[in-house]
Amino acid sequence: MYAAASLTEVFQAIDPNAAFNFAGSDDLATQIKENAPADVYAAASPKYPEELFKAGLVEKPQVFATNRLVLIVPTSNPAGIESVADLGRKGVKLVIGAEGVPIGDYTRKVLENMGATNVLTNVVSQEDDVKGVVGKVALGEADAGFVYVTDVKPVAAKVRAIELPDSAQARVEYEIAVVKATDHRGAAQEFVDRVLGKDGRRALLKAGFGLP
Repeated sequence: MYAAASLTEVFQAIDPNAAFNFAGSDDLATQIKENAPADVYAAASPKYPEELFKAGLVEKPQVFATNRLVLIVPTSNPAGIESVADLGRKGVKLVIGAEGVPIGDYTRKVLENMGATNVLTNVVSQEDDVKGVVGKVALGEADAGFVYVTDVKPVAAKVRAIELPDSAQARVEYEIAVVKATDHRGAAQEFVDRVLGKDGRRALLKAGFGLP
């Protein structure tokens, strides 16, 4: 099962016995285009599943979850960050997702919505997936980063989340699809059905995801 890094904990809860490859949605899409042995593809944005569908590489993708962005800071918060406006101060170390990675594109959209793209001048690192952003902030290697709200719980002892206004939020939708080249079509469809079914929805809600 190829899945966005932000699905790590919830997908392992939905099926502890499945073999997963968690990474940035864009990287996973590239691997599938290069005939990697994937059975299911779950992405943090409709962009890549829809591209693969048009290319005839996956079945029709379905939206199964939504999410929100928050700003996180280390628990000690040495830079004294309390709002997005504070990110523009001199010397602040901001980490974000790279362009093309869903969390990176959503972050740029949020900053655009807030009229705060100037803070991008303080970016010290652009990560390949959201877990990279979380890790840098949790370890104190950065003063702040933009992540999904669902990424906070696993590192709740190390970071603090600062909520962002509803008006700033990007539309975050996750899509899932069976990969057409799979050698395990039955098991792949069974996993998709489990994610879309009652148990999957319950696990997603528990992890902090929204439902479509």
